[in-house]
Order: sequence, then structure tokens, then C-alpha cells
Amino acid sequence: MQRIAVIGGGIAGLTVALLRVTAGDDVVLFEAASTVGGQLSSELTAGFVVEHGAEGFVARSEAVPALAHRVSIVDHVVEQLVHTSFRFDGEGLVALAPGEAGRMLGFQVASEELGRGIRSFQHGMAELPERLALAIQERAELRLATPVSRITPRTSGVTVFTADGVGQEFDAAVVATTARSASALLSDAFGHPASALRQSALLSSLTVTLAFERAAVGHPLDGTGFIVPSPEGLGGVRAVTFASSKLPNRAPPGHVLLRLFFRPSDRDLRELPDDEWVERAERALAHALPLLAPSVRAWVSRWPDALPVFDDAHRARVAALEAELARYPIRLAGAAFHGSGIDAAIRSAESATLSLPRA
Repeated sequence: MQRIAVIGGGIAGLTVALLRVTAGDDVVLFEAASTVGGQLSSELTAGFVVEHGAEGFVARSEAVPALAHRVSIVDHVVEQLVHTSFRFDGEGLVALAPGEAGRMLGFQVASEELGRGIRSFQHGMAELPERLALAIQERAELRLATPVSRITPRTSGVTVFTADGVGQEFDAAVVATTARSASALLSDAFGHPASALRQSALLSSLTVTLAFERAAVGHPLDGTGFIVPSPEGLGGVRAVTFASSKLPNRAPPGHVLLRLFFRPSDRDLRELPDDEWVERAERALAHALPLLAPSVRAWVSRWPDALPVFDDAHRARVAALEAELARYPIRLAGAAFHGSGIDAAIRSAESATLSLPRA
């Protein structure tokens, strides 16, 4: 049995923790936030299922259903209901060929995934991390609201220092955080290969989810949503998801749920209050769809510097750091390092778990 530290309570960190406790290890998971899940964050309220982060996982995924099976919620997986997508041409919505929307938005997924849609869970994507946490809490120690400040290799093992300066010794550690957080944790011990990760490009995202009475939207909403090739012409909106048409049980009877995606400037992301984003979203939506009444509920979700850009430079930086870490029982796991998306995060976690030295 080994004592393993997992840094990060997103889907990758939780997967590592589950696999290691299943193998009989003593696992401590550190998460800076007060809840697990990271960018898998769902809110259930008044019959609505509101996604603050990812809406689903690629339809052809084998890793996500397998993980759901491990925690007994594979029967909660729901299929996408419709597959037609549209684009806004400045005046109205025009149907697109399968996969064209993903290509136009530059989704960082394999080309064969485009047009195949997504799957999710009955009560939102947060079901998966929540059930993972329940599955491991009896066998692992979950330290929420406990940020880690640095990780230092020892002759055999590692020392993990929390923000209060207390160091704890482990046989191995898995860093399942953002690239910038990993850089901060590892720079003292590994110098430039770790600090270089701070140079990798990141994108911010902001979404506004609007609930309407069904009669207030004069469009059949008979598709997954629409993309906006020229966002500046629609208030900065890049895409709109017809959430309640795309997936089941996302809105109560007589209502619809629409989600607008923005790529905000750093200044707007920081300074504009939620009510201004909601007003901006409703104005934009009214140019694309006939709205007969205002929304009845609204939710704003902010993700600053949350989306890694997997260009050649970032891949090279990750490879250089992993070459240094290979000499020690420290591994990187997650979508920040090994490909975007939930499927990639889980596969990265599985790989990191298998590559750690055994007792």
C-alpha cells in the first residue's frame, strides 16, 4: 500500500483517487474549492437543469460510461435528442451540414467526433464527480477548501505543502489541476520546465442561460442551437444552445432553456455585473429569434482563463515538464495537459495512475 496525494478535485483527480483506493492505496485528495467537480458544475432548480460548465461528453466516449458504471450511474446517461444545428446569417437561422458547427467553432476534438453529438446525465454533468466523491469518501480523505502551495520531491517520495505552510510526506503525487496551477506548484523544484507552462495560451468563457415560457419564443427550437460566424454582429455571442431541445428534462413543462456562449474580454469578464450580461444576452437573442416576452430566470457562469489551447508550443512544454517529472513519483493528469474534453481527462487520469511506481 502506498500513500498517494492527488491535487485537484475535478474529474481527472477524482478518477485517479478512485483507481488508487480501489488498488488499496491510502489516498488524500486536496481541492482548493469547497466542492468537487471543477468545470463539471450543474444546478438543479425549479425543474431546470442548468449547466455552468460542460454540457456533456462526446457521444462515442467509452471512458465516461465505463467510469459511470463504476459508480453505478451508467443508467443515468441520456442521449442527445436532436442533431440539426443552425448558423445565424445576420437575418435568420440556416441549417448546417452534420459536423459543420463544430468545425466552424474550432472544437478541439477528433474530426470523427464532429456531428455525432453528445451525451450527458439525467441531473446534469455534475452527477459524475458527485458520485465519484461519494464512492471514494469512505476510503480516501477528501480535503476540500485546502489549497496546495508547492510539491517537492524527496529521495523517495514527495512532500506536499498546503497554503498554511504545513508539509506532508507521500509516496507519490498526481497533479490534476490547471496548467498554471501546476506551474506554481512545481516551479520551485523543477525550474523552467514548470514555469514555462505559464506561457501557454488560455481562453476565458462566459455563458448566460435564459429560461423562457415556451410561448415567449416564436421559433420551433427544432435543433441543438446555432452558431454565429461573426460574433461582433450579435453582441459578442459565439453560439446558442437550445438546451431543453438538445437534452431531455432540462426544463419543466411549458418552459424552454437557452444558453448563450460569449468569449469575453478580460475587462468585461471582470467588470460587467451579471445583470448587464443578462441584458446583453437578451438583446442579442432577440435579433436572432422572435422573442415575445422576456426571460423568467437567468444564470451567468464565468470561467476566466479556463480553456487551454492545445497548440504545438503547449504540447512541447507539457512534454518537457513530464520528462523531468519522470524521474520522480509525480505525474500530471487532466484535460489541461493531454487533450481537451472530459473523455481526454479521464484517459489522462487512467494513464497517470498506471504510470506511477508501485510499492
